[in-house]
Amino acid sequence: MKNEPIFKVSKSKLEGTVNLAGAKNSALRLLAASILSEESITLENYPSQLLDAEVHVEMLHSLGKETELVTDDIIIIKENHNLKTSLVWEGRSIRNTLLILGALTTRFGEAKVPLPGGCKLGERKYDLHVMLLERLGAKVWEEGDYLCAEAKGGLIGADIHLPMRSTGATENAILAGSLAKGVTRIWNPHIRPEILDLIAMLNGMGAKIKVFGQEHIEITGVDHLKGVRHKVIADNMEAITWLAAAVITKGDIEIYDFPYADLEVVLTHLKAAGAKLYQGENSLIVRGGACYPVEVSTGPHPGINSDVQPILAAWAAQAQGESRIIDLRFPGRYGYAEEMARMGLKYELSGDMLKIMGNRGGLIGAEVKALDLRAGVALTLCGLAAEGETIITDAWQIGRGYVNLIPKLQALGADCSGRVG
Repeated sequence: MKNEPIFKVSKSKLEGTVNLAGAKNSALRLLAASILSEESITLENYPSQLLDAEVHVEMLHSLGKETELVTDDIIIIKENHNLKTSLVWEGRSIRNTLLILGALTTRFGEAKVPLPGGCKLGERKYDLHVMLLERLGAKVWEEGDYLCAEAKGGLIGADIHLPMRSTGATENAILAGSLAKGVTRIWNPHIRPEILDLIAMLNGMGAKIKVFGQEHIEITGVDHLKGVRHKVIADNMEAITWLAAAVITKGDIEIYDFPYADLEVVLTHLKAAGAKLYQGENSLIVRGGACYPVEVSTGPHPGINSDVQPILAAWAAQAQGESRIIDLRFPGRYGYAEEMARMGLKYELSGDMLKIMGNRGGLIGAEVKALDLRAGVALTLCGLAAEGETIITDAWQIGRGYVNLIPKLQALGADCSGRVG
């Protein structure tokens, strides 16, 4: 199935309203955090249909957790017997296994998980995760295709200095420090919306976590974390996708529960690049506009997230003139440009910079491949503006991060069919 051309899209004008699902990048972290307590955890606005969420829930089942999907967007996670500390897993791995490692180690003093998977975005190593666990007193080693950790006396709070603002390492340090003895300080953390959502849930469970701006996070370890009912934040990546889709297709979309505070920088860039945006009472209204060239570089929050840049490349493909994109977090994350070139895009790589020579309305439908999640949705956006039919293979990648994408597109008037999950 995964290699079949299962998603087809043709030129369309999108009009209507759309609701945002819970954030993938938050929900997965909250699932990992559920390991820290034996009490019941309820997540609202939970994106249950995401492939990565389904994989993570199966991993929790493998450890011994039990889950109940009350509705499509409410899940209850329970623990009715002792958890295993070894995650034996033969399915597709996701990068969140590193957070499972940290959570199990801090609660039980030992853990064994599969080496991480997920999108292949250059050299995504896990040395920072190993470093932080060792800093907290654990022994960490590889054993075949597994990563193991042990802290016989439990983790001990310490100062963790991150050499770069890593989202995953910050999250793992937060999880590990929550049940560690004493005080853990994370210096140079990546403070972004999903991390603040994780901290909010953990503090609701009884953790003692304070954020001191972008400088450091202070965690006073506790002996026990209780259950909680928590609402997952709206998905800011889905929000940007619909915004871009409205402008690229010269459409008109009202996006409910739009996370303004999380997207100030990218909104500033897109307004300057032609988007016509109007703030509703509880929404963002995007009324057409035109795609002008962009010049952006990605960076830590509140800057432009690396996940956004493939979407900006689809925007640039519709602009008349040259756009320039630099990804400082994952240099060279531009494989999608070659796929867009099959649709007629002209581009050039200059070191770590991607130059796109836009030609408004100049793309032609073709068969392309979704190399990763965001590349897949960027190709979808190109297909909505291209003449003829675009066929996206490996479209299962898109289903890793978008809930009900095809029904939502069709409700907005898109000419599309197939499956992305």
